Amino acid sequence: MTPNPDAALCSALASDLAAARFRSEALRAAWGVEADDAIGRGLRVPALRALGGRSDALATLGRLLVLGIAQPLPAVDAALPRLGARGLQSLGLAEVAGDAVEPRAIVRPQSYLDSEGAGEWWFASDLDELAIGGGALAEDHVLGVGGASLTLAGLQLPTPARRVLDLGTGCGVQALRALRYADSAVATDLSERALAFARLNALLNAEGGRVETRHGSLIDPVAGETFDRVVSNPPFVITPRALGVPDYEYRDGGMVGDALVEKVIAGVGAVLEPGGVAQLLGNWETRGGVDGLDRVRAWIESSDVPLDAWVVEREQLDPIQYAEMWIRDGGTVPGSARHDALLGAWLDDFAERGVSAIGFGYVLLRRAADEPTLARYERVPQPIPSEGGLGIHLAEALAAHDRLVAMDDDALAEATLRTAPDVTEARHHLPGVADPQVIELRQGGGFGRALQADPGLAALVGACDGDLPVGPLIAAIADLLEVDGAALRAELLPRVRELIVDGFLRLS
Repeated sequence: MTPNPDAALCSALASDLAAARFRSEALRAAWGVEADDAIGRGLRVPALRALGGRSDALATLGRLLVLGIAQPLPAVDAALPRLGARGLQSLGLAEVAGDAVEPRAIVRPQSYLDSEGAGEWWFASDLDELAIGGGALAEDHVLGVGGASLTLAGLQLPTPARRVLDLGTGCGVQALRALRYADSAVATDLSERALAFARLNALLNAEGGRVETRHGSLIDPVAGETFDRVVSNPPFVITPRALGVPDYEYRDGGMVGDALVEKVIAGVGAVLEPGGVAQLLGNWETRGGVDGLDRVRAWIESSDVPLDAWVVEREQLDPIQYAEMWIRDGGTVPGSARHDALLGAWLDDFAERGVSAIGFGYVLLRRAADEPTLARYERVPQPIPSEGGLGIHLAEALAAHDRLVAMDDDALAEATLRTAPDVTEARHHLPGVADPQVIELRQGGGFGRALQADPGLAALVGACDGDLPVGPLIAAIADLLEVDGAALRAELLPRVRELIVDGFLRLS
């Protein structure tokens, strides 16, 4: 059944959902925190048991639209007084079969919190493993809001933009998130089914007038146009091009290896306004002894337009781990003959290209006015305290970088700094030894970085209170440590620049 994004029907559904308090907190209260956590693990029995024989609107809609359980026709009509079960069928989200209403899609609330405050959307998508009770998904499956979607949404810069491109929109979550700060969004996808869900979700959340959908591959639908912002959770999963391996549209771009991510990275600069920013997720291979991050760097440097780059690799898997993860994602049971055949196909594919590891991470690109000034490629494997809200940190880091580019060392020495309020210091001593063997600085926000500091750097960070400039502070610390002041300044100023971009120190 194909979704039908009808504006009047979507408005009626939204009104009914609001009246039924069909929201995350209300559902969590209805079936309990433990059952809600179980839903996240693909288990619906605890939630069904908690709802018991309840027949109110919230319980009926929770069973039908969240858990994927057919409901009696009279109960659905009562829960949706404006839309009715027939209206839900007209939207392509359910089917009336005699006295029952069978779900044909899920509609789930999704809360968010950003710099503008808290809110909640409703998102419709295809029935997932929870709703269908396990088993393989259809190859044209349209995914709902998952972990990767939430990660990218949290990475989006919370800065004003006029026009945003959501490349490979899926159900439309990135376009709606972008509209928190942008005037309008163009959402593209190769899947007509995904575009139908994206249009429906924009209408369901009263944003239909600000989202335009276009059909086509990657940047083809917007060739010749430019945007202030591009955001993309592309189908980056590396999939063998072999007979019998499912080709899931939501995750597989139809190319060999990591070629799709390479194509997006190398070509996205063409649709960026000067100063425009692209943010995407991706996989990349360590291949033939060439590190994955080095290959990403080469893609960026091959762009026809100059690009500032900040690439963060969050995790690295070996070929077996990677194959197992995505085979399970498609609903194939481990240990089955089908699972073994797919695993063999994946490992053959990686062996053919000499792949030893696959990285996953975040890519931020900015179209430079002249020569690039930012080229940062790093691995950040530690837990991130603000994983759902890194956008603010990224925006502050870019702004700090731009200020520092315009400052030579003399100007930096004249600047006053403040230590960020989330920074803490730990000193590690051997028993009975007065001086610390290790001084560690940690940040509670941002990327949750930790770094070792020598006494001079630690003293400087501790003294930055917005009062004295950096230069006099370094001179005073040099006198205290009885070291050469010029040498200490030459040593500390480059590290101060890093600490400002990383968020340990802030320019006054």
